[in-house]
Amino acid sequence: MKDHKEMHLATKAIHGGLTEENIHYGEVSVPIYQTSTFSFKNANDGADKFSGKKKGYIYTRMGNPTINALEECIAALEGGYGGLGTATGMAAVSTLYMTFLDKDSHIISTSAVYGPSRTVLERDFSRFGVQCSFVDTSDVSNIEKEIKPNTKLLYIETPANPTIALTDIRKCADIAKKHNLIMAVDNTFSSPYLQRPLELGADIVLHSLTKFINGHSDIVGGILIPKNEDLYCKLKKVLHYLGGTMDPHQAWLVLRGVRSLALRVEKSTANAIEIAKFLKNHPRVEWITYPGLPEHPQHDLAKEQMDGFGSMISFGVKNGMDGGKVVMDNVKLITLAVSLGGIESLIQHPASMTHANVSAERREKAHITDELVRLSVGCEDYRDLIDDLDQALNKI
Repeated sequence: MKDHKEMHLATKAIHGGLTEENIHYGEVSVPIYQTSTFSFKNANDGADKFSGKKKGYIYTRMGNPTINALEECIAALEGGYGGLGTATGMAAVSTLYMTFLDKDSHIISTSAVYGPSRTVLERDFSRFGVQCSFVDTSDVSNIEKEIKPNTKLLYIETPANPTIALTDIRKCADIAKKHNLIMAVDNTFSSPYLQRPLELGADIVLHSLTKFINGHSDIVGGILIPKNEDLYCKLKKVLHYLGGTMDPHQAWLVLRGVRSLALRVEKSTANAIEIAKFLKNHPRVEWITYPGLPEHPQHDLAKEQMDGFGSMISFGVKNGMDGGKVVMDNVKLITLAVSLGGIESLIQHPASMTHANVSAERREKAHITDELVRLSVGCEDYRDLIDDLDQALNKI
């Protein structure tokens, strides 16, 4: 068999993580090693594993063959040193913050970053003196303006949630290198099938595995993939002692999901292109943001740093907040729910749902307007999805 590094991405998704270490009897699917602890051959064997002199498993919080198979698979897809699976996407975000932010340090982040990623900084890390600057990173000059002597971390999300604004990863990496910052990218909206930030200069990439990588809306999970051993060891030490680690059965389900990543992303992306064309011309749609449309202001950047335009669409409907609620109340096939990246299409209205507790002023500053609707396009037939959107929009 080829080395995983030589394989194309769709092949890596199917065969990544299958090694002699976690396959003992020729299993095609990695087994669920549902155990909390692992026995040692003798006292010296235990001592060597605890000291790191010998590889091996000790305790599932610190490593497990099923979890390790998933970590190796995603690391191979992203081109990273290794992976660190976490219990949730927010466990990955919190581990990143705890590793690189200390008292009185400063972080710069995307203003439209995933809501809880921002909330935990402003509400919790601020109690320990951490300072935050949230800027529109789609204009990288905004980043340079906010850099301070105590800035430690540049954390971007591209495409951003829920605005679908893009940030130039390579330019951000150049800025981070110039100012000696750690640069991390939330790559959830694209998945490694469409975008690989480490190849563009980022130091760390993270995912909510709940979304595209798992793809079936049945687990929550996260992962961190650093570019080198030094960053891996720093993150691993914090994660394993804080305890936000993954469960073996959870990892097995994600492994099952990632095997079909290429098929799902290609199908949902093809659907999204057709739906974007429809929405662009609908009389009750005020505007649409989808990188696959040539008129998108960052269409060229999407072509440069992504291998496809993805399946996330934001659009504005007439009548603002009320219009958004009408669409939510009238979709019949598309599921009204938060989250994204599943085989089924999901729709939500941020101003009345996920960002309802955020002040109108802050929402406006982050371009999360009252009329914004976020659509995660799934793998249904796009014609059925268009019919559903059409009848719901016509109720406005």
